[in-house]
Amino acid sequence: MKKIPLLIMALLGFAPGAFADWTLLNDESSLHYVSIKSTDIAEINSFNKLSGTVTDQGVVSFDVHLASVDTGVAIRDERMQEMFFEVTQFAQASVSGDVDLARVTALGIGETYSDTIQLQLSLHGVTQDVSSHVQVTKLNAGKVLLTSLEPVILNAAHYKLAQGVEALREIAGLPAVSPLVPVTYSLVFQQD
Repeated sequence: MKKIPLLIMALLGFAPGAFADWTLLNDESSLHYVSIKSTDIAEINSFNKLSGTVTDQGVVSFDVHLASVDTGVAIRDERMQEMFFEVTQFAQASVSGDVDLARVTALGIGETYSDTIQLQLSLHGVTQDVSSHVQVTKLNAGKVLLTSLEPVILNAAHYKLAQGVEALREIAGLPAVSPLVPVTYSLVFQQD
């Protein structure tokens, strides 16, 4: 009896175990955002710690560990952690959504496809729907790259972060800090 399902999977182009869970590889993944201050000064920032999975049903979930924010300036990192993200109360941002895992596993090595996926972002106690245009690339038999094809624009006010933006503006003595934040990501998942 086991031979029939394996034969069907082989005919469909899937190897046994093709639908096993996948784990995000932090060292090969990245998430960047751009902060814009004083109208025309843009700074690229990132997070050093990401974790996540894709289940065998195609449910993607990953966490951004907010204390790992990296602005390139230690005092700014501390201010972002304490005054903006409030990491003692909100340690992580969480993202979840679905990918077409059958389509992913059907890719040949080096092949890609693009899609628009719907995600839910939970940040600072608020959950909002976010749409993201992504490219999926099969790197090898057990590794997939999910990357944003265009920035996702987040509005800090939608996540109850407007006070944090204002506090940062004041302490830095800036005339303005934009609440709009472009975010890009490149996530590598390894099959378990």
